[in-house]
Amino acid sequence: MHNKILLGILGVALLFFLGSATPPFQASDPTLIINKIEITINGQSTVGKYSCGTTFYKNDTLVLNVAQKNSLKAEIPMVKFDCGNKIMTKDLQGTVKADQFPFSVVTLSNIRPFGNHYKCNLNFCIVTKTLVYKDFILTNTNQKLQGAIALQFTDIGLSPPVKMGGLIKVNNQVTVNFSLYKK
Repeated sequence: MHNKILLGILGVALLFFLGSATPPFQASDPTLIINKIEITINGQSTVGKYSCGTTFYKNDTLVLNVAQKNSLKAEIPMVKFDCGNKIMTKDLQGTVKADQFPFSVVTLSNIRPFGNHYKCNLNFCIVTKTLVYKDFILTNTNQKLQGAIALQFTDIGLSPPVKMGGLIKVNNQVTVNFSLYKK
């Protein structure tokens, strides 16, 4: 009998504590729901411009103005990039060493409103380098958030491809575009 009363009191106490738990964010906190990510790499070579890209679906809800649930991490499979040409696609995958480093990782954190757009911290891990961008601007449109970084192959410890004995050279400068599609 004494055990039943004690068990009942513990049950009520547990219900009291669990029932009063509040989520780490409020329903009034603004949210972004992301359902698709698109990444393109644009550059130029001696034979013209090129664009290689990949799209993958990732459902995630970002709660703004709070520490928890205010980041997005995406592993990008390097073998999924397509340049629209098998030879160029193979060259890109060889350049970024897709066989040794099959994934790049993009992390957006501390996402916060900035006028009609957003600011965040961007970490972009590719091959063996992590590039860090503070206060990275994401332009806000009706359908997506987008931003771009300009970098050089040499920034990430890579050499731009050279083919046919130097007749075809890829410029060192590339632009990486990030698009986060809103639901």
